[in-house]
Amino acid sequence: MGSLKTDRLVAVLGPTNTGKTHYAIERMCGHSSGLMGFPLRLLAREVYDRVVAIKGKDQVALLTGEEKILPPKARYFLCTAESMPTDRDFAFVALDEAQLGADTERGHVFTDRLLRARGREETLILGSEMLRPMLRALVPGIEIIGRPRFSTLTYAGPKKLSRLPKRSVVVAFSAEEVYAVAEMLRRLRGGAAVVMGALSPRTRNAQVAMYQAGEVDYLVATDAIGMGLNMDVAHVAFASLRKFDGRRSRRLTIPEMAQIAGRAGRHQRDGTFGTLGSEHSGATFEPEEVMAIEGHHFTPLDHLYWRCGTPDFATVDRLIASLEAKPDKPGLRAAPEAVDMKVLKRLAAEPDVAHRARGQAMTQRLWAACGLPDFRKTGPEHHARLVGRIFQHLSEGDHRLPAQWFADEIQRLDTVQGDVETIADRIAAARTWAYIAHRADWLAEPAHWAERTRVLEEKLSDALHERLTQRFVDRRTSVLLRDLSARGSDMLPVTIAEDGQVSVADEPIGHLTGFRFVADANARHADMKRLMAAAERRLGVEMARRAGALAGDNDQAFTLATDPGRPVAIFWRGDVVARLGRGRSLTAPRMTLHRTLDPLSPDDRARVSARLEAWLQSQIGKQLAPLAAIAAAGRDRAAAPALRGILAPVAEAGGMVAREAVEAALPALSRDQRRAAAHLGLKIGTLDLFVSGLLKPEAIRWRLALLAARADDVMPPLPTPGAAMIDRPDPVLRAAALHAGFRDLGDQMLRVDLVERLARQAHDAREGRRPFVPDPSLSTSLGLKPPSVARLMRTLGFARREGEGGHVAWLWRGRRPDRVDAPRLRPGNAFGALARLLPAQAEGAHG
Repeated sequence: MGSLKTDRLVAVLGPTNTGKTHYAIERMCGHSSGLMGFPLRLLAREVYDRVVAIKGKDQVALLTGEEKILPPKARYFLCTAESMPTDRDFAFVALDEAQLGADTERGHVFTDRLLRARGREETLILGSEMLRPMLRALVPGIEIIGRPRFSTLTYAGPKKLSRLPKRSVVVAFSAEEVYAVAEMLRRLRGGAAVVMGALSPRTRNAQVAMYQAGEVDYLVATDAIGMGLNMDVAHVAFASLRKFDGRRSRRLTIPEMAQIAGRAGRHQRDGTFGTLGSEHSGATFEPEEVMAIEGHHFTPLDHLYWRCGTPDFATVDRLIASLEAKPDKPGLRAAPEAVDMKVLKRLAAEPDVAHRARGQAMTQRLWAACGLPDFRKTGPEHHARLVGRIFQHLSEGDHRLPAQWFADEIQRLDTVQGDVETIADRIAAARTWAYIAHRADWLAEPAHWAERTRVLEEKLSDALHERLTQRFVDRRTSVLLRDLSARGSDMLPVTIAEDGQVSVADEPIGHLTGFRFVADANARHADMKRLMAAAERRLGVEMARRAGALAGDNDQAFTLATDPGRPVAIFWRGDVVARLGRGRSLTAPRMTLHRTLDPLSPDDRARVSARLEAWLQSQIGKQLAPLAAIAAAGRDRAAAPALRGILAPVAEAGGMVAREAVEAALPALSRDQRRAAAHLGLKIGTLDLFVSGLLKPEAIRWRLALLAARADDVMPPLPTPGAAMIDRPDPVLRAAALHAGFRDLGDQMLRVDLVERLARQAHDAREGRRPFVPDPSLSTSLGLKPPSVARLMRTLGFARREGEGGHVAWLWRGRRPDRVDAPRLRPGNAFGALARLLPAQAEGAHG
């Protein structure tokens, strides 16, 4: 830490916003080496980055309890006060915020550095003006320089959260209060950055960078903001004027108020301070407090806390006694019992610890373990248990912590799942293990574990920044409020990317797929009204452009959507544009444009409708050409009535009909009329009339789609493409398969063209009315089970007989049963039944 002799010993005193830290950095960089101690890890890191920019990374070291950056040739050290090296000589030494010697928890550390830390050429003590009398009394010969504040600090009174000026910092004194204020600012003003002492430097820097870059205009912080963190702040608002100091809840002292309020203003830019709420909220400044803060008039300190900086390690009892020794200088008071001292006393009372901590070396090791900070704020009792376990490992075996235990504790924390509070707690725990990893003699591979804990803390810090931003920053509202005030809604830039993403002022608000705009799920309803107001004009232009693109597109851009359980629809390039419903005939369905096209002009809607109608009729003519021909012939008045009487029902049923349904009309057909029907592709089979070409998978899909549209129903399930047989269909599929071209055989359904082949095989195999055994090869190859074969044979007009050798034989009865014994759906009500069996799904992609 250097000799007590120094060529120049100077104290630079004054309020905040006086440039004291900047002055110290300039002085240090003018020396061959330097050391600066700070009250916060965050502040040490901030100054480290500034010095690195001047001297380069290889020349600068950072030492805190949980973080060490120590290049071999480092000459400039930035440290927390507790981590300032005591065994090195520096040309320059500085201690920042030295008035913290009056702090009940850490004051003894600052007092020790104030009295003992010296540079061989120059020493600077930075602090508040109220430190002046203590410096005169404790540091003879010190030169004191007063530095006035660069700008004016003025009391602005209480303000509601919704009326806070931009570039404001709200100061709260608990994590719960910080989160509550940040949430309100998100709702009212688009969000806020969050800074707390418990945040890692990486998270804090990311949050501050967001504020400094203007992504948010507000920052919510704990009183850590008062310790020299430099930001562009115009106004400081106190959410409360009371804090819990570890012992009790009390009102802030005037110096504490001034330290925090002084963050407002930058260099020569004036700042203001005040409170949240109204004059009657209870959190208001007293007139004398305002006068003292504005005039920088504070009661001088009359004491600093002290604890022996060079304790006696001969035994644990002598260590405790030396740490409890009374100061021998006026103005110094014995420090209140800190956490490390409480832990030491608890452990010293345990027989096993007392047995292990014998001799100077082990006593020093015990005290070093007690110095582990309680980052998680668990309290002395709980914290002592962890320290006790650490000391147990350090006092046995190879005097190091077991690598596996350390690795397991790290691994347990290595997850980014959870909310803000959960991740913040993991970071606090990670800081504990980072502190341990930086004790060079506590682990076998300290460099490895220091890097491992660094990576872990950075990972958790990035996750915490992301969670804080997600929870407390509504970038969309923030951008809107800023741009609306500057330009008005009509002037906001709206962009639509190639992938359909719609942005207002570079903030995504949703996605345009086809003509369907889907709002960002993270947008609140109130925000969306403002966003859509800004985007409406640009979206209208884009809709018209897309209508023109649809009208001129080729057939490959359109598809028929036949998702089971949803209405039959037409898609254009992957998104719904129209639905099909009941029209004047099966092959002429009604087409209705989807509601997402409602914003189009009448002319654009007409162009789109014409193009879709042309595509639909073209596809019906292509996919269902035989059906279209049969339907046309069935309407042709020039055709024979007997032929029309057969064709019309087939067309109405979608290309196939059970023979029994038209049995009465068949005898009237002449040979020529049967040839005409065959020429149209219609086969008059033993059990069914059907068109083989309409049994192909795509033709089945289109037929069932048109039947569903005619019934104003949803699309039924489709048989597996190319399937010849359906095994154990459910009721909904059974009903659809009947219309698709399958015959019901009980537990199985067989395609009607294959039914006809089996019928032909059976009739070819019989000899008059004598019993015969059909060749089973075809039915076996089709996968038909014996009960299905038996049912088909009975339907074909055969009766079962017991044959020789136990074989089943069949006897031709010369007639078919009057009606198939399976349930049948008439064409007119088939899809109504489907609707009862398959309730309509909630509207989805084309609902």
